[in-house]
Amino acid sequence: MKKEFLKQEGEISSLLPPFKNALVSVSNKAGLVEFIRPFAEKGMRVVSTGGTFDVLKKAGVCVEEIHQQTGFEEVMDGRVKSLHPHIYMSLLARPNHDGDSKTLEKFNLSRFDLVVCNLYPFEEKKAEGDENLIEWIDVGGPSLIRAAAKNFESVTILCDPADYKQILNEKKIPDFEKRKQLAGKAFSLLAHYNSCIANHLLQTKLWNIEEDLYLKGHFFKSLRYGENPDQKASWFYFGKSGLQKSVCLQGKELSFNNICDLNSAVSTIREFKAPCCVAIKHNNPCGVAYDDKIEGAVDLALKADPLSVFGAIIAVNQTVCERTAQLLCSLFLEAVIAPDYSFSALELFSSRKKNLRILKWPDLVLKKKDSFVLRCIDGGALVQENQTIDGTDKWNYMGKKPDTSIQSELLMAWKVCAHLKSNAIALVSEKQTVGLGMGQVNRVAAVETAIQNWKKFHSHIPSPIMASDGFFPFTDSIECAAEAGIKWIIQPGGSLRDKEVIAKAKELSINMIFTGQRCFSH
Repeated sequence: MKKEFLKQEGEISSLLPPFKNALVSVSNKAGLVEFIRPFAEKGMRVVSTGGTFDVLKKAGVCVEEIHQQTGFEEVMDGRVKSLHPHIYMSLLARPNHDGDSKTLEKFNLSRFDLVVCNLYPFEEKKAEGDENLIEWIDVGGPSLIRAAAKNFESVTILCDPADYKQILNEKKIPDFEKRKQLAGKAFSLLAHYNSCIANHLLQTKLWNIEEDLYLKGHFFKSLRYGENPDQKASWFYFGKSGLQKSVCLQGKELSFNNICDLNSAVSTIREFKAPCCVAIKHNNPCGVAYDDKIEGAVDLALKADPLSVFGAIIAVNQTVCERTAQLLCSLFLEAVIAPDYSFSALELFSSRKKNLRILKWPDLVLKKKDSFVLRCIDGGALVQENQTIDGTDKWNYMGKKPDTSIQSELLMAWKVCAHLKSNAIALVSEKQTVGLGMGQVNRVAAVETAIQNWKKFHSHIPSPIMASDGFFPFTDSIECAAEAGIKWIIQPGGSLRDKEVIAKAKELSINMIFTGQRCFSH
């Protein structure tokens, strides 16, 4: 085995690009020795700093300490070690420039043609709550990276250990376009690093319009197309946790629209702690239900609107067992996302629904809501806090107080309504949505749509709870609800005609609850 390894290492070494002079200074030392050693054995000079020097030396790599180039010892506990003209002349010397070449000769210096450098883990230390965070602001590293990236015409800059393998496999020095790409990646790293520090020092609140917003989107994957086949699309993420961490266990590739619907599904289901199922269609809930057991919740959610659920995205907040999988296999769905699946459930999906996208994401029920919502507009972006749906403590009851059962249904209707596109109306009965009206340009139309769906699919239910995402500007919606037999309505309140609406509700024997919180979703 050892002979085979040595043989492979020799084959790699014989093909290595002929780097001559390298500067190496890294915080993340993953894969470093394996990357540097073959080049050093081919005669590449290696200059290194502090802890990086120690690691390479201990591994038997021929390496020089940086003071051997600068003639200046590291000082201030390593705070000052690479900031020296003898480093930056070697980094910034222009190729085929007589003046620069003469300057190097004067000081007996050689050009660096390879720089391997990454930065102190400021972002990670902040997440850990390190109290001495200022010491994790890198100074020398960003300067080295910036200088090397600026001079990419003759310098290869590597700031990500993930790039080591490709360089090892090259049979020549990376060409101009590759060096340019690596330089761009280096500047992208610096931009993100600086934004993390700026946000920390400014104590940035993303909804404070007097401060700049720094975000870096990390490329995750290209998509087949966007909302429509003629639109190109890619998936980016901003943090270390998110939907990109879900694992697709089977099925076709996720589309742009699938991902949007999955996001809506997990956003909605996080409102519920009991076993719950959410069905999403075109970015709107079309069926939501909870129960004592997850299979009961799934059964109710699928029956909430049996017409619209065809082709929906399903989210459940419990492990999917075989019985639950059988229910989900009973109709055409685009995708299912859950914290986990039993082995028998996965076997059933594999045998009966091979194209169904099955996503496993433990963080579905563990991850907190993102702190902000970002929406692009022409020439800019809108940023707002993510809304938290308040509990019942601040509710004002304009009629009699509900019992525990009705209170639970009022809260469910209110939570579901908050995730429907405005104007929105949600009708709920016995832990299940029975009629939803959303995306209407007037509120009474949303009421009529919700009632129409209730009468169509759940006519046996006498009187569901009704929730509205905004106040009622006129009494017409109240009259429409009363005519259908609705006895409980929950809404934000705040209309100029609140007194008229309350009076009409009392006249028609409807109990009204004001939440004091609007929940528009545009």
